[in-house]
Amino acid sequence: MRHLIIIWLGCFYGVAQVPTDHQMDLYNIIDEVREDRIEKDVRKLAGFGTRNTFSDTVSNTRGIGAARRWIKAEFDQISKDCDGCLEVFYQKDYVTTSMGGRIPQDAWVVNVVAIQRGTENPNNMVMMSGDIDSRASDTMDFTTDAPGANDNASGMAGTIEAARVLSKRRFKNSIVYVGLSGEEQGLFGGKGLAEYAKKKEWNVIGFLNNDMIGNIKGVDGVIDNREFRIFSEPTDPTETERQRKGRRFYGGEVDGISRQLARYIYKSVKSYMPEMKPMMVYRLDRFGRGGHHRPFADLGFPGIRIMEAHENYTQQHQDIRTEDGINYGDVVEHVNFPYARKLTAVNAISLAQLAWAPTRPQQVKIGGIVEADVKLQWEKVKGATGYKIYWRDTTSPTWDHSRYIGNLSEITLKGIVIDNSFFGVAAVHKNGTESMVSFPSGTFK
Repeated sequence: MRHLIIIWLGCFYGVAQVPTDHQMDLYNIIDEVREDRIEKDVRKLAGFGTRNTFSDTVSNTRGIGAARRWIKAEFDQISKDCDGCLEVFYQKDYVTTSMGGRIPQDAWVVNVVAIQRGTENPNNMVMMSGDIDSRASDTMDFTTDAPGANDNASGMAGTIEAARVLSKRRFKNSIVYVGLSGEEQGLFGGKGLAEYAKKKEWNVIGFLNNDMIGNIKGVDGVIDNREFRIFSEPTDPTETERQRKGRRFYGGEVDGISRQLARYIYKSVKSYMPEMKPMMVYRLDRFGRGGHHRPFADLGFPGIRIMEAHENYTQQHQDIRTEDGINYGDVVEHVNFPYARKLTAVNAISLAQLAWAPTRPQQVKIGGIVEADVKLQWEKVKGATGYKIYWRDTTSPTWDHSRYIGNLSEITLKGIVIDNSFFGVAAVHKNGTESMVSFPSGTFK
């Protein structure tokens, strides 16, 4: 019913378009994400007592060892249900107390990875992560109960659920579902996997870090079950000094690849889940804090964080207790499962579109200095059947105008002055899906 309403509205406003099968299937993906399975998985993860990275690894009922074995078993079952469509394995790195920081004892930091290989471009990776580990008030305390229901069993359960839904389909590019460890001790799991991806020469199209997607009541009393945040940094940390200096003349202060990924997800939600209220936050993460997308961005991969809009700090990084009438602790009772389902669906449709779409155009160049028209040129992308030009006012956070131009590699936009707008190019597949927008990286006459 949802898609019929969308088509009718399109006709009413004079922009009638027949959705492709892939576009229609995005509504099915939203509907297939199940709240009951997410709740069951959150309760299971919280039931391991503590999932501190340095907690028990031998017990089958308590500690991070039992948790990661259970997560792997879930991915293995999903793979069995889709005739072996997932490659499931552990990826690990050793950390020692000599490294300093929040490491109470030497240990393996173990991630659980499940790869759904693309049919055409298996080395192109779209990634979704949740964190396995949890913590008590004292980060170094690895024995006290720390159920971590929202932080971050919610993100881990969402990642498993996305795998259940998307594994029923086939994609051009690969999708990677990941459970990361060591987040609370210093983002060790993300660092290890990002370096692994670099070593394996993965082309990471986008890394979607989900950290706390289950709380709707903020510590300030605000309750909202539709709003959520997308954190992204403005420029690429790997940019050269020449690129940095070039931005003074050509712009691009808020147009790095992670910011383009954030805009992509924002547009996806506005198109297919208009009842949701995505909030793009122009910052790597919350003020002075960090998440597992950062190690990927550090190596030049597009990485963003998706999370709830209203946090409750009495339910994060707290021993379970009651003080002055306040119940502290990250327990299951505080998780809103309908909301976690919505944010899981946000991830699922974003992953699907990126996995169906061509990769973003490379070598995009712009021209039109002291001219009446702006010009763009780029390298054609494998699998693209056309391209779309986007532009926006220099003060706008989103790509507000666009024009589909067919299977070309350059275009002149008559009467649009280069000085007054920012421009970008996206690759389009015949199935209707689009790549992320590429901001120009050079100029031409």
